[in-house]
Amino acid sequence: MLLTLFTPPAYGDLSRIGRLSDAEFGWRTQPPVVAESLIRSVPLDQADILVVGDSFSTSLRWQSELVRNGYRVSTIYWGQTGPLCADFEAWTKQAGFRGRLVVLESVERLLGERLKIDPACSTRPGDLVVRSTPSVEPIAGPPGFVFNVDDKLDAGLVTLMNTRKARQPDGDAVFQDVTRVRPVANGCRYFSHRLCGKAIFLLDDTDTPALEPLDVEKMKAFSKEQAGLRFVWMVIPDKTTVYVDPSRTAEFSRAFNDARLGPDLFAFAAQERGRILDFYLPNDTHLSMQGQLEVGRKMLEAVRNVLP
Repeated sequence: MLLTLFTPPAYGDLSRIGRLSDAEFGWRTQPPVVAESLIRSVPLDQADILVVGDSFSTSLRWQSELVRNGYRVSTIYWGQTGPLCADFEAWTKQAGFRGRLVVLESVERLLGERLKIDPACSTRPGDLVVRSTPSVEPIAGPPGFVFNVDDKLDAGLVTLMNTRKARQPDGDAVFQDVTRVRPVANGCRYFSHRLCGKAIFLLDDTDTPALEPLDVEKMKAFSKEQAGLRFVWMVIPDKTTVYVDPSRTAEFSRAFNDARLGPDLFAFAAQERGRILDFYLPNDTHLSMQGQLEVGRKMLEAVRNVLP
């Protein structure tokens, strides 16, 4: 119990679910601050752009680059829409959207499931509530020491034992059946944490079937079916793809780029990982604040091609 009390709560989602110490895996860079006036989502009937996103969109930070440049953006989430269905356009109009551009944002590992489109399905009914503020507010920086009074009694011991195992120099290891600590070639060029030769990854990154060209055909078909809307597909690469196995999505990426459905964030992430320390957070599955803003600027280019 005393060990748990002196083991601070994890501040990364991967270190939390993997029971790993942020003393070794926590990021140590200072994130940029975004003006509060840019971190907002407008009502659907006022929006130029509708974003349908997942946890990579909940902070509204990448969208702030669109707002900064004069676009009115409304953000909703996959949990509100349900699956992609043939009535999507009619559903958005009924909900009040009067714009023409929809950004469909999905992390790589979940896109395949979201593209299992049933021709007979209907978009989730009911009133669509748009939050004006972030549903998740990121922390302003690495937290200082606090006593851990809320965790299970054995949390400190489990974290200690897992972290000792993670420090071992050879190979990788799985923790709590959900995360994997893996060596990263030249990792200290990419990450700021103390054990920067390794990072934590989500097992689902590699356990989920890889995206393939057939998925691009589904994206094209859905976009074509919604004749009154224009789409930009925003596919966020898995962290494992960016830092460990970029070849995993090579065929999908070629087909996606040939179809011109959206920006190539796979190539972009491969470039930015070496330019921005902690482009993805070492103890988290998500982009850092700097990473989100850089992706937002890339999305701004894509949006301007559709809505100058």
